[in-house]
Amino acid sequence: MLSAEDVSRIADELAEADRTHSVIPRITARYPEATVEDSYAIQGVWRDRMVASGRRLVGRKIGLTSKAMQQATGITEPDYGVLFDDTVYHSGDSIPVDLFSNVRIEVELAFVLARPLEGPDCTLDDALAAIDYAVPALEVLNSHIELEGRTIVDTISDNAAYGAMVLGTEHRRPDEIDLRWVPGVLSRNGEIEETGVAQGVLGHPATGVAWLANKFHQHGARLEAGEIILAGSFTRPMWVSQGDEVRCDYGPMGVIECRFI
Repeated sequence: MLSAEDVSRIADELAEADRTHSVIPRITARYPEATVEDSYAIQGVWRDRMVASGRRLVGRKIGLTSKAMQQATGITEPDYGVLFDDTVYHSGDSIPVDLFSNVRIEVELAFVLARPLEGPDCTLDDALAAIDYAVPALEVLNSHIELEGRTIVDTISDNAAYGAMVLGTEHRRPDEIDLRWVPGVLSRNGEIEETGVAQGVLGHPATGVAWLANKFHQHGARLEAGEIILAGSFTRPMWVSQGDEVRCDYGPMGVIECRFI
């Protein structure tokens, strides 16, 4: 495992990379002994420094919850990161592309909790009962670590490569719609690039919410009422550049549109 000094040093590197929108060498290339526990320690130090600087935590993201994403990254287990208030956009917004590095888009559903959710034995039914509503979302990936050869240790340390999210306008309670069959048709500049269905996320997009509650219990924590949980992509990531118009059709849950400037 890494020393506290190494953890702090890497968190500093990632904070500087975030500030300058740059990329650092792979952590696992420099510290091959680094573990998943080390990566969450790095993320935790970085998160606490962001909160201390005035950023407000509004939720959590879960990643690598579908075969599509696991195959795209070569990583075979879920991970999680944190969402800050200044990273939330809405359908119709223009998003400055130079805020991010290695910019890609993923198709997801997000959930807002009506009440706290706690492990250790949280089930899908428990998660559905705790959810206030689901809303379509696009995740903007923002990788500050070189992509080639990266492992889950690199990704988790980098706040699981989260950059921002774009929320839709349709809100649905879990009892109003079968969330497993929500589609996603992702287009760039009018051309369809990726398609998927929400059941591709662990069999049900809210399964990851239960997984995260159980994971948090291991660290003596829980998910809180009002938190946004970004549940994981059911398409492969799509690269975007300045000037791209992005549109995703979620069928009965509406459309998200945004532009990268």
